[in-house]
Amino acid sequence: MSTYNHTGQVVTDLEASKRFYQEVFGFKFWYEITPPDEATAKLSCLTTPLGTTASYLTLDGFVLELIHYSASGATAPFRRRTMNEPGLTHLSISVDDVRGTAEKAAQYGGQIVEESDVGNALFITDPDGQLLELLPVRYRANLPPKP
Repeated sequence: MSTYNHTGQVVTDLEASKRFYQEVFGFKFWYEITPPDEATAKLSCLTTPLGTTASYLTLDGFVLELIHYSASGATAPFRRRTMNEPGLTHLSISVDDVRGTAEKAAQYGGQIVEESDVGNALFITDPDGQLLELLPVRYRANLPPKP
């Protein structure tokens, strides 16, 4: 048997990222850890020093791990990904007001991807460039029941 645990993403400013996800989407702070460099480096296949802090936020059963490396040079430079690259492409969040939420995200360091606006949905980025799809809450009402 398996169960979902969390989804992790690296951030460059932990406090700004926590503020973004909490204020824009209503994520709740769960807990934070500062694991030892040696174990973290081995598990992550990275080299020390790292200075890792991992902060866990929750929304509707989803757990987002925000990972911050404080050691100089420990964070790789940002590289924009496209939607057709293999691997995780985006997070999707249903909101009451797509445009209003996008504008609020911009106030907290995000950016609106205007060219993605299809009227009832669009993409934004968080302060580190992570793509986030905004869909109206009513979108979920048209989905089949979860198994």
